[in-house]
Amino acid sequence: MIATPAGSPEAGPRTVAPTVETVLAFVNTRADGSGRRELFGDGGSFAAWLAEHEEFGGESVVSDADAAVARELRDALVTLLLAHAGDEERLGEPLLRAERHLRRVGSLYPLATVVTAGGVELTSPQTGVPRVFGTVLAAVTTFAQSSDWGRIKACRNPPCHFGFFDRTRNGGGLYCSTGCGSQVSMRKHRRRQRDGAGTPSAEV
Repeated sequence: MIATPAGSPEAGPRTVAPTVETVLAFVNTRADGSGRRELFGDGGSFAAWLAEHEEFGGESVVSDADAAVARELRDALVTLLLAHAGDEERLGEPLLRAERHLRRVGSLYPLATVVTAGGVELTSPQTGVPRVFGTVLAAVTTFAQSSDWGRIKACRNPPCHFGFFDRTRNGGGLYCSTGCGSQVSMRKHRRRQRDGAGTPSAEV
């Protein structure tokens, strides 16, 4: 399900591409401390997730090492999506590390170009777990060529960081839901109160 972003004007009628669904399905597998559990915690949980997602090749023999690679790829992508949302903590060195990691992954899981009369498609020529990572990279590469690449974001409300497609007209969505936006606003309000910024000045 694609979340409706908060933190900006109402959402517009943008269509979500299948490649976006693929990317979000992969990145939204992490625990958030608020009820969502880690789906790539070990080989068994990663295999169970794959069995429910045919778009990644379905069931595969998966090891704990494979799950660790999946977590690293996912977390690098989440860092990019947080950068799209303007999360200053993920800019600079964290973003550079994520981009370096994604370059390494791209060299390990090359893609194949399939040309037909109906169009051109990037796919993973590999099988098993490597196909999973190649499928993610193919989806990212395909969608990143569009002008909407920056609209795939991760919620700036820690520890949520849920991936979403920003449907807002101006592309200014910051949070995956109004609930997350409200939590951030409340924390800022309480911080201002603690700092005394919200105390009215005495009348002279």
